[in-house]
Amino acid sequence: MTMPVADLPLWVVLVVSVLLLLGSGLTLLGAIGLLRLPNFYERIHAPTLGTSWGVGAIMLASILFFSIVGSRVVLHEILIGIFVTLTTPVTLILLARAALHRDRAEGNPSVPKDGAEAGEQSEPN
Repeated sequence: MTMPVADLPLWVVLVVSVLLLLGSGLTLLGAIGLLRLPNFYERIHAPTLGTSWGVGAIMLASILFFSIVGSRVVLHEILIGIFVTLTTPVTLILLARAALHRDRAEGNPSVPKDGAEAGEQSEPN
């Protein structure tokens, strides 16, 4: 049997509200970082952190709310959290590597040199 939303205990409403505000605030902070940071390499970092931590807080709020309202433990949101946690860093790495490759191919002097180009010795295999 489901509980009507109007009958939720005050502590549940407060915790869910705080988690939702925290998650949306972190996501907003990541979006602001995307707009305000000066170069591409700094800009891609802010949204990934905002996405990971923001989704985590919103996911906890959803688990708590729907577990109380549905009178059973709801954990399928954890799958969403796992997918976001795994795909966000992978996307960040692929974007950064593609941008590094492009900038190095164009000869951009502000990009760090590759290990072999910087005169470092590579270890024999």
